[in-house]
Amino acid sequence: MRFESTETGVYPSLIYPPYLSTVKRGPTREPLRIRAAEPVQANITASPSLILPHDTDLTRHGQGEPLGEKIVVTGRVLDEDGKPVRNSLLEVWQCNSAGRYWHKRDQHDAPLDPNFFGFGKMLTDDDGRYRFVTIKPGPYPWGNHHKAWRPAHIHFSLFGSVYAQRLVTQMYFPSDPLFDYDPIFQSIPDLAARQRLIARFSLEQTIDDQMLGYEFDIVLRGRDATPMSL
Repeated sequence: MRFESTETGVYPSLIYPPYLSTVKRGPTREPLRIRAAEPVQANITASPSLILPHDTDLTRHGQGEPLGEKIVVTGRVLDEDGKPVRNSLLEVWQCNSAGRYWHKRDQHDAPLDPNFFGFGKMLTDDDGRYRFVTIKPGPYPWGNHHKAWRPAHIHFSLFGSVYAQRLVTQMYFPSDPLFDYDPIFQSIPDLAARQRLIARFSLEQTIDDQMLGYEFDIVLRGRDATPMSL
């Protein structure tokens, strides 16, 4: 298996001038193609012992209930042939409902929530499905340009079952008015590929009067691949 993208517009350019920091950090030389069959084909395994109590419920990390809208997010992780990626590690992280990350570098003038730290991890099941409970994140200013605000989003890190499936991406929420103004979202040239980053509201996954449900399927590689984030 070799990692190569033949689908124009699915992956963002490593230098996208409207996203200002990529101009400084993006590589200016063409990447080298290497053949590393063994490291690419070797299976990645994750032990269930990696998952700690409450890792799949980000609202249970504090001493009380966090502030904000409680939601449940679920979906399937699939390979390029549409087959489930089983027992694979998936990590998520996000800001709180006020749009602030629990990180010392985030000095955004918004409150921290002592009951919400914004990170979790889980394994996919035999059907490739994952599920976690969290708080819907808020938008936040990020200083890239005048009136720069990020749409509400959750970061995903996926390891797949082989090294060539590694993916770091972001999940967005439907009908966000900030999509048109966000260089990170717009850095993906293909409209259909951008739409694959937007979760679907799901009444089926909604839990009574407790939390709204969202579905977000992820495809690792191939024509229908979920784009990486910059």
